[in-house]
Amino acid sequence: MKSLKSLYRVGYGPSSSHTMAPSNASKEMRLRYKNANKYVITLYNSLALTGDGHFTDKAILKELDGLDVKFIKELDETKHPNTLLFEIYQNDKLLNKQEVYSVGGGKIIFENEEDTDLSIYPHHRFDDIKKFVKENNITLYEYVLMHEDKDIKDYLKYIWSKMKESINNGIKTEGILPGNLNVVRKAKTLTKQKLKYEAPEIKENRLISAYAFAVNEENAAGGMVVTAPTCGASGTMPAVLKYMQDRYKFSDDKIIEALAVGGLIGNLIKHNASISGAVAGCQAEVGSACSMAAAAHATLFNLSIEQVEYAAEIAMEHHLGLTCDPINGFVQIPCIERNAVAALRAVDACGLAFILSDTRKISFDMVIDTMYQTGLDMNDKYKETSKGGLAKFYNKNCW
Repeated sequence: MKSLKSLYRVGYGPSSSHTMAPSNASKEMRLRYKNANKYVITLYNSLALTGDGHFTDKAILKELDGLDVKFIKELDETKHPNTLLFEIYQNDKLLNKQEVYSVGGGKIIFENEEDTDLSIYPHHRFDDIKKFVKENNITLYEYVLMHEDKDIKDYLKYIWSKMKESINNGIKTEGILPGNLNVVRKAKTLTKQKLKYEAPEIKENRLISAYAFAVNEENAAGGMVVTAPTCGASGTMPAVLKYMQDRYKFSDDKIIEALAVGGLIGNLIKHNASISGAVAGCQAEVGSACSMAAAAHATLFNLSIEQVEYAAEIAMEHHLGLTCDPINGFVQIPCIERNAVAALRAVDACGLAFILSDTRKISFDMVIDTMYQTGLDMNDKYKETSKGGLAKFYNKNCW
C-alpha cells in the first residue's frame, strides 16, 4: 500500500477522477512536450459520458491554455472506464500518442509506465495488520507512523486545516450551484435554522449534515477540497471529525490520529478493491468514505482494534451495491445528500461496534472483497455513466 499522501490530496472539484486527474495528466503532458502546440484528446467511457458535468474539458483547457485542443468522445468497453488518449502534435506533425488512466482519488497511471508512487506498507490486509499490531503491542496510529515519512504528522495537520477550510467556505456561501439543475446551496441553512424544540440528537444530525453539505457544495462548485478518498466523497470524513471536535473538544493531535487510522482503512480499500465510482459504483466512493469516517470516529474515542474494524465493516457492508448515478453528470444529486447520510451512518456504525463487536461474523477484509466483486458485477449503467438510476428517471420525468 502507498503513503497516505497518495490518498489525501488537496485539489479542486468537482471530481477527483474526472477533474483533478485529467488536469494532472494535462499538466504532465505540457511538461513532457514543451514544443507541442496542438492536442487531440479522446475521452473514453465514463469520462465521455459525464465529463461535461464534471468540467473535464475545462480542467484540461486550463492546463493547456493557449494551445489548440480538440476533444473526441468515445465508448470502448475494452478500455479502462476512465481513459484519456492524448495525441500530441507540433503543428501537423504527430509527436506521440499516450494513454492515461484515471484510477480514482486524482491518481493517474500512464500506459506502459511504472507507477511512481511506491508501496511503503508491508501488509495489505487488515487481518495481517491487526496481527502485527497485537504482536508488537502498538496502536493502529503507531503502525501508520512506523511506515510513513517523518513528516506525516505535519502533512495530516495540513490536510485537516484544508478540510476545515472547505467546511468554513461552504457554510458561509449561499446561491445556486453551477449547471442546469439549479441546486440551491443548503449548508448555511442547515447550520443556522434551529428547530424550536431541538433534541440533542437532532442537533447532532443537523450539524454533521451541514458540515458534509458544506464540503460537497464547495466541491460541486469547483472549490478546494480534500480527497477522502475522492472529491465526490470528500464531505463525510470532515463532517464527522469537525462535529466531534466541536462537541467533545478533541485536540488537533487527536484528530490527526483519527485521520491516520481512517486513511489506513481507505488505503486498504484502494489497494484491494477500488475507490473509483466508474469502476465499482458509489459504494467505492461514499461507501469507502463512510468506512474511513467510522474508523476515525472509533479512534477518537479510543475503541479497541476489533471495534475499529467492526465500525469500518458495518459502514461498508451497508453501502454494498450503492450505484453511482449523478444526474446530468453533476456531483450534486444524489452526491451531496449522500455524503451527509454517510457521515451520520458512520457515527451509528461506531455506536453499534462499541456494543456488539464481540458478536460480529464479517471481517473488514471480507467486506472489501465483497464490495469489489459487487462492483465488477454491477451493470455499467450504474457506474458513473448517468445512463441509469436517478440519472435516467430524473430526465425521463422531465423535472
